[in-house]
Amino acid sequence: MNPALQGLLDLLDLEQIEENIFRGQSRSAVVPRIFGGQVAAQALVAAGRTVPEGRLAHSLHAYFLRIGDPGAPIVYNVDRMNDGRSFTTRRAVAVQHGQPIFALSASFQTYEEGFDHQALMPPAPDPATLPTAEERLSAYDLAPEVVEKMLEVRTAVDLRHVDDPPYGRYGEPREPHSQVWFRTNGKLPDDPLLHVVLATYVSDMTLLDSILLAHGRGGWAVGDVVGASLDHAMWFHRPFRADEWLLYDQESPSAHGGRGLGQGRIYTQDGQLAITVIQEGLVRAPRGPGAR
Repeated sequence: MNPALQGLLDLLDLEQIEENIFRGQSRSAVVPRIFGGQVAAQALVAAGRTVPEGRLAHSLHAYFLRIGDPGAPIVYNVDRMNDGRSFTTRRAVAVQHGQPIFALSASFQTYEEGFDHQALMPPAPDPATLPTAEERLSAYDLAPEVVEKMLEVRTAVDLRHVDDPPYGRYGEPREPHSQVWFRTNGKLPDDPLLHVVLATYVSDMTLLDSILLAHGRGGWAVGDVVGASLDHAMWFHRPFRADEWLLYDQESPSAHGGRGLGQGRIYTQDGQLAITVIQEGLVRAPRGPGAR
């Protein structure tokens, strides 16, 4: 397996301390704090490991409470809220230095037949025709340490933008809509929870970019915006594999009051709507040295 992908899988794996208590490691992202997608994915792992066999994740709702410390482990406490005939509900709270930094509620369901319809997949170019992350990033005027951090993740996950990301053409307001294709850089085991966890991890990487596009901002990569995820919700509609191409179609319907909303739909390459994602984030211009 690709060493970078194995490193990501190791990061998302957890040590079980007690029946409902797990511990995970952490690392910094492009900004000097824990990447929100990492905490969300680890919390889903913790919740999923307490669920009866055969029940698949169908939704999660989460709040980012405090900035995570990348130099410290994270403890996940799971509350077994409900085990019904068809549904199981869990709550997982991530704790660092004695304080909660993240809270997630997730629901799992036994598969059943039912009504079936979906929104059609929008047009998008074949991912094989798009530049790789390394090819795109080499064309932009970014600090070497920022590029290094971005490529560190993109060595494990092949993420290809359909158009320039915010930091690639900032200063020019554009339509608040973006698309990326992604898949892991290597084959994954068949465990359905693992594929859901990897999609959860990636879902936080680009969702707020559409907000920046509307205002011609380059974002956290160039330091012209202060931003952080506030909450995150996902619904898993149909089976998918995170090691096969997935189209992440994203847009922002609103930004106001220092907050912006991003929403996205993730499709399999054959057009099946797999996931819906909605996230609100803090998005504001820097206030100057020492400002918060």
